[in-house]
Amino acid sequence: MRYLGIDYGNRKVGLAISDEAGSFAFPYQVIENRGLDNLIAQIEKICDNEGVGSIVLGESIDLSGLANDIQKDISNFKEKLEKETGREVILEKEFFTTQEARRIIDEDQVDRQTDARAAALILKSYLDKNSR
Repeated sequence: MRYLGIDYGNRKVGLAISDEAGSFAFPYQVIENRGLDNLIAQIEKICDNEGVGSIVLGESIDLSGLANDIQKDISNFKEKLEKETGREVILEKEFFTTQEARRIIDEDQVDRQTDARAAALILKSYLDKNSR
């Protein structure tokens, strides 16, 4: 079963996808967040086309374990995404994944795939912890 990883943002949303065995996470694409209905429709189409069974969504918390400001939006997105797609949406704690995604390439270089790389880091974290 494939998994879709999501790094949610109010402007951009990074997506990553696993291989069929659920062992590896690959950056997939970055899409503009033009409202939840539009975003969910795009994600549902990707899930259908790619054979995604479950979704792993980054849970934004700070170093003390408390929810960051964006977490309320993420929780609302999760609820609607589960309802609309009928797929399980799993929260995976994330810390500085966007910064880590930037560092992997070059500390000063930011490109259009940074958010997709961050989603891959979130998904990889989940897959590593839940490998069979």
